[in-house]
Amino acid sequence: MTIRCPRPLRPGDRIGVTSPSSGVAKELRGRLDAAVREIESRGYEVVVGRCMDGSTHLSAPATGRAAELTEMLTDPAIRAVVPPWGGETAIDLLPLLDFGAIRRAEPTWVVGYSDMSTVITPLTLLTGVATVHGNNLMDTPYRTPEGLLSWLDVVAAPQGEPFGQTPPGRYRSGGRDDWAANPEVRDLTLDAEGRWTRLDGAGDVDVEGRLIGGCIETLVNLAGTPYLDTSRFAGDEPLLLYVEACEDNAFTICRNLHGMRLAGFFDRAAAVLVGRTHAPDSPTLTQHEAVLDALGPLGVPIVADVECGHVAPHLPLVNGARGRVVHTAARSEIVQTLV
Repeated sequence: MTIRCPRPLRPGDRIGVTSPSSGVAKELRGRLDAAVREIESRGYEVVVGRCMDGSTHLSAPATGRAAELTEMLTDPAIRAVVPPWGGETAIDLLPLLDFGAIRRAEPTWVVGYSDMSTVITPLTLLTGVATVHGNNLMDTPYRTPEGLLSWLDVVAAPQGEPFGQTPPGRYRSGGRDDWAANPEVRDLTLDAEGRWTRLDGAGDVDVEGRLIGGCIETLVNLAGTPYLDTSRFAGDEPLLLYVEACEDNAFTICRNLHGMRLAGFFDRAAAVLVGRTHAPDSPTLTQHEAVLDALGPLGVPIVADVECGHVAPHLPLVNGARGRVVHTAARSEIVQTLV
């Protein structure tokens, strides 16, 4: 499939905010406002949509959420769309989105992770438009650690020019800050040490391919459907698949990854990246062992504890970008090129 990268953002561009899954509760509106101001400080205009209600797990009925997202993605004045965060059941949007209209429109950046994987990964697979698996809107005010980029840096990057990211060597061991009490917080607490880990054996990794992936708990529900057809997407190119666990225990993750492998999701994998997780181990199976049990038969490098999951900090990955992953005893890096 031909990849179409939205043009780089420049000051004066408009960014749309909508909630394809969960909206924002009243007590967290201060954090939403702080995140909007952060985007505006870079010279962008922000338009907040109608689907933002946070009183339940859904910001609006599925028809309304699908309509607003389609409107933003086909509006030539909106150059990027970002949600406040993920949620639980964005899968109900997929049969309601007008993928034909989105494919015909000028490409627009869509950003997000967690339940947004349910939206952005099929968008790239079905339309060829690159999307960003990166920190959501509510995370945007945090200062980006050295070695990483914000999603705002990625969507403004020149096409065709490689950009690299390296792990900072530290991560957050606990949960989120109290955004209700301190909506302006900008400093990430990175209180634990950690580096990338090769699960399938020893030796250096140096591999290239197209990036595609997302959250295991949401993508597994699409396995075997046209919404997650990675083989058609890959064509003759190898893929760099990335996956990450949000909260399911190791037994569930193991079953889910086995199912995704049997459904063909990993068929064109040149390597698999696995996000660092706080999800629990099971009594006789760790999260790392769950991944190796399910994906070891692929016979490709498996690199875990990458900053592409629910554990801060966040390393944005572009679905559809060409990527190169290097992991040695002395160096870990991923380089992406928007082509």
